[in-house]
Amino acid sequence: MPDQTRITVSAERPYDVLVGHGLLGELPGLLGPDVQRVALIHPPTLIRLAASATQVLETAGYEVVRLDVPDAEAAKTATVAASCWSVLGNAGFTRSDAVVGLGGGSTTDLAGFVAATWLRGVRLVTVPTSLLGMVDAAVGGKTGINTPEGKNLVGAFYEPAGVLCDLDSLTTLPPADLVGGLAEVIKCGFIADPAILTLVETSPDACRTPGSPELRELVERSVRVKAEVVSGDLRESTSVGGRVGRELLNYGHTLGHAVERREHYRWRHGEAVSVGLVFVAELARRAGLIDDALAARHAAVLSSVGLPVRYEAGAFDELLVTMGLDKKTRGSTLRFVVLNGLASAEILAGPSEDLLREAYATVSAE
Repeated sequence: MPDQTRITVSAERPYDVLVGHGLLGELPGLLGPDVQRVALIHPPTLIRLAASATQVLETAGYEVVRLDVPDAEAAKTATVAASCWSVLGNAGFTRSDAVVGLGGGSTTDLAGFVAATWLRGVRLVTVPTSLLGMVDAAVGGKTGINTPEGKNLVGAFYEPAGVLCDLDSLTTLPPADLVGGLAEVIKCGFIADPAILTLVETSPDACRTPGSPELRELVERSVRVKAEVVSGDLRESTSVGGRVGRELLNYGHTLGHAVERREHYRWRHGEAVSVGLVFVAELARRAGLIDDALAARHAAVLSSVGLPVRYEAGAFDELLVTMGLDKKTRGSTLRFVVLNGLASAEILAGPSEDLLREAYATVSAE
């Protein structure tokens, strides 16, 4: 039997996340016996892995239609989604068929959106191959594409039938992509599981080494954090004050998404979120919600694994406009998930522009 850990997400339609090594053969078991055809959506960088997945699926009796989509954020467009719908239509895909998203977070976001919208929903299994995909994008039922106005503004909440996190795929991941994924891991440490922070602080090099037991523990802990949060609030109901639901997972993302858009997605998601985490920690400190030590811990932990903690000094005005399009914004009121203690959060609504500028000054770099 493969070495695996099974984590159950108990949302509207419970499903399992498998974490371990050598798990590709588990894919048919997540699809189930009723599926006849599978659309395998993957980027061109994963041709060999897609071929292996195809062989596993065909051996199990499925007919496989492969859809090669652009890599990274270039996949998350209306044009690419429409091309996938066209393939499914020409192939005669019905509700007894399924979509498998094989790749990083962008690929699984796209695959999930395609599955959610084709015939108003067909079976979906995600096979994240990046650290970011494993701990964030592929788990939780958020799917979506980008528009010129912002990131993930078009999408749907749509739970997968299962998620397969084969840690072997991390051995071929570029080091910068692995480090980028650690931003979401560290975020989980601040919002819910401080043991993650201790592990990173104790062994930063091991935490960014594929195949290490430390990295596996980080993945499993992060998946458990996300599973618990989304099980209680799948559709991200509006949080108020200290009652924070799924929006908790957006900690650091308001500024992070604005940085991504300003950089035309040349920055990795985790790099942008890293800056966003330091910014929002400083915002909470200046609002009197956390002490100096907890705020400073953000930059220390993130920089210890090689993540950026500074951004361009003159960019604030542009970033402020973009933050107005953030999904947490209500009307003209900006809302931020902030900590009021380690692993304790609340919503800070309508902070003054002066306070925002002061916080941004801490992360700005000439």
